[in-house]
Amino acid sequence: MSSVCEVCAKRPGFGNNVPWSHKKTRRRWNPNLQTIRIATGSGDNKRRAKVCTSCIKAGKVTR
Repeated sequence: MSSVCEVCAKRPGFGNNVPWSHKKTRRRWNPNLQTIRIATGSGDNKRRAKVCTSCIKAGKVTR
């Protein structure tokens, strides 16, 4: 499954795990996505969407 916010298109960030021995391995930081029901347009039309918590807190979506 893709981990992309449907509102702001936030994607995973990539980097390295760096232990004490400095033997680097690749890793990724996923955004905190929540599957919520959001209102679409007018009326009672609702659908499920994967939205990051920063968009939910900022009020960019209406439940």
